[in-house]
Amino acid sequence: MKIAVLLLYISTLSFQPVSLRKSSGGIRGVTNPDSVHFNESRDTIAGDITPNDFNGSDTERIQAAVNAAKKTTHKIVIPQINSNGTNVWKIDSAILLPGNMTIILDNCIIQLSDSCRDNMFRSDNVGIGITSPVWNYNISIVGVGQVLLKGADNPRSTGDAYRTLTRIPVTGRVSYGSDAGKKGIKQKGDWRNNLIQIAYVDGFNLKNVKIEHSHAWAISFERTRNAVLSDLGFNNPESILVNGIEKKVFNKDGINLRHGCKYFRINNITGINGDDLIALSSLDAAPYYHTNGDINSYQVTSTKWAGPEDDTEQVFITNCQTNYTGVAIRTSDSAGIHHVYVNGVVTKARPDTPPPYGGSPYTLLVGGRGYGQASVPGRINNIYAMNLVGDGKTLVLIESPIADCVFMNGIYTGVSPTAITYTIHKNETTNVEEINLVKVPAN
Repeated sequence: MKIAVLLLYISTLSFQPVSLRKSSGGIRGVTNPDSVHFNESRDTIAGDITPNDFNGSDTERIQAAVNAAKKTTHKIVIPQINSNGTNVWKIDSAILLPGNMTIILDNCIIQLSDSCRDNMFRSDNVGIGITSPVWNYNISIVGVGQVLLKGADNPRSTGDAYRTLTRIPVTGRVSYGSDAGKKGIKQKGDWRNNLIQIAYVDGFNLKNVKIEHSHAWAISFERTRNAVLSDLGFNNPESILVNGIEKKVFNKDGINLRHGCKYFRINNITGINGDDLIALSSLDAAPYYHTNGDINSYQVTSTKWAGPEDDTEQVFITNCQTNYTGVAIRTSDSAGIHHVYVNGVVTKARPDTPPPYGGSPYTLLVGGRGYGQASVPGRINNIYAMNLVGDGKTLVLIESPIADCVFMNGIYTGVSPTAITYTIHKNETTNVEEINLVKVPAN
C-alpha cells in the first residue's frame, strides 16, 4: 500500500521548464548580411521577430530571425503565412538554436525540402566536426494552435547509421533514400536523419507539436537535462508514399533519450509509430565508439559511456498512447538507467496501420539485447511503472538482470499466457515486484 501511495503521489508531480533569461536593447542583426537582408518594405511592429522580416530562402530567413533575436528579444515567431505566398516553410538545412531562445510556432507547417539532408532543428553547440561541445541553456519550441513538422516528400536519406540507402525494396539492413546509388554521396544514414536533435542542453521545452514522417527518430536528446515535453503527436509509420509508390523507412522512434539525459518530464504523448514511442538508451557499445561530431554515427555526441554522468535518470513519463511499442529502457555493459517513473501507457493496434513484425512486442521493455555486452546486473534499477494496457506479444518484457523495480496495475489482452515475460531467469533479478498485472481475453 505504501508503494501504491508513493507512486500515485509521484504521478501528480508537475515540472516547469527553466525560465529564459531576457535581455533588452540592441538592434536586429544577422550573421551573414551578404546572403540575408532585412526586408525594408515590411512595416515593422515593435515586439515579435519573424522570418517574414527578412529576405532569402526560408531556411536563411528563419536563421536570420534567430540570430537577430539572440541579440534582442530571445524569441521569434514562425507564423502560418509565409511572405513568399505559401503556408509552408521549407527547410534546406538545420535551423541552429542558441541558448536562451524561444521558437513560437504559430499554426504553421514546417517541412524538410527534398534537397535537405539534415535535421530540422538542432542545438547550435553540436554538429559535424564539433569535437568539444559546450553546454547550452534554456531552449523552447512551443506550438500555438495546429502545428505540423514533417519530413520531405522524397527524402534523400532515412534510417539510422547502420542502414544502407536503397530506392527499391531489398533484404538486409536498409532504408529508403533518393541518394541511393549516387557516386560520392554518403550511402548510410546518420544523426542528421533525426528531425529534432538536441544535445548538451540544460533546460529544454517542447510543447504542442505534431510530427509526421520524420526520416528516423522524430526527437533525439543526448546529455540533456531539465526538459519538459508535452502534448506531442506522431504520425510516423514505417512506410511513406513517394510519387504514389510505397517506400520503406525504418527506425521511426518518437522520442529518444540517450546518454546522460536527466530530469525529464514527458506527458501526453500519442502516436502512430514504426518503432518505440519513447526509448531510453544508455549504451556502452565497446569497442565501436563514435566521437563527438562524427557524421558516421547515430549520435551527434560521443557514444562512449563516460561514467555516472552519462547514466539516464529521473525521467517521469505519463499519459501515453501508441499503436506499437510504448516505452523501452535499454542499457549495455556498465551504463545505467535508474529512477524512471511511468504512469499510464496504452498500446493498441490500429487496423488502418498494420504494426511491423507481426505486432507490438511489448508495452514496456526493460533490458534489451543486441547493443554490445549484456547489461551488468543492477545497472537498471528503480523502475516504477503503473497503469499499463497493451494487446501486443506481451505487456512487460524483462531482458536484463534489473533490481529494485515495481510493475503495478496492468491489463493485458494479447496472446501471451501472462502479462509479464522474462527472457532471462527470473532469479537473476533482484527485488522485482509484480502487483496486479492481469491477463484478460481480447475483445
